[in-house]
Amino acid sequence: MGSGVSFLLGLIQGATEFLPVSSSGHLALMQQLFSVKGDILAYDVLLHFATMLATVVYFRSDMAFLFVQWCRGFLPGGPRNGEGWSFGWAVIAGTAVTAAVGLPLKSVVEWAMTAPGAVGAGLLLTGAILWRGSSIAPAKGNGGKVSLYQGLCIGAVQGLAVLPGISRSGSTIVAGLKTGLPRDDAFRFSFLLSLPAILGATLLEMKDLLELADWSSSLPHGWLAGTAAAFLSGYAALGLLRRLVSRGSWRPLAVYCAVLGVISIILSFPG
Repeated sequence: MGSGVSFLLGLIQGATEFLPVSSSGHLALMQQLFSVKGDILAYDVLLHFATMLATVVYFRSDMAFLFVQWCRGFLPGGPRNGEGWSFGWAVIAGTAVTAAVGLPLKSVVEWAMTAPGAVGAGLLLTGAILWRGSSIAPAKGNGGKVSLYQGLCIGAVQGLAVLPGISRSGSTIVAGLKTGLPRDDAFRFSFLLSLPAILGATLLEMKDLLELADWSSSLPHGWLAGTAAAFLSGYAALGLLRRLVSRGSWRPLAVYCAVLGVISIILSFPG
């Protein structure tokens, strides 16, 4: 893999990890388009770490505030009616459901990553989800609280979104809106819920990586620039998506996913 392709994969990973257009679907198609050969597990781990770091930096203030509130809830007489207490338990419950739903799909995901038709079907589903999301009326604010039920529902959707072509951010934000979360709360919960899942997936990949002899030699040329591109494009995409969510501007992205999905399915037919 050349340095230009490495940079492009990093740029696409960062942008599509957060924009609701499916990063896994785009990377699968890009790898096939550029005929990427060989083991890219080490580079994949770095790209996922970069996007996770972008999320942490973007939400650093929210994370600190909510975590302190959640911890204070364990103290005698501590506040348990604030958003931090409900948010923390909703993230824990959602993460558990994500693991229960997503882990058994590992073999299906590995197959689908090499099947353009499967990726295309996932992108079509993402387009339908985003189109539906644009018609959901925004709920009123409730002090930033997220119920356990909402956490479980959104966590289950996040587990299914491991399938290539299905946007994790798009499906979980729309699930949050559908369960009654205001737009900004749905956006914030979607990405804070993603952190344990991304960390868990990265650790599993690292476990597989450390079993390889001299894994660092498999890193492609330009991996450092590609990793930096993933972080910067991911951080910028988060700001853009927050504005799109607040406006309910989903339909252009829905059309984009649908068109790309149709192209992917067409490309899956033998020439």
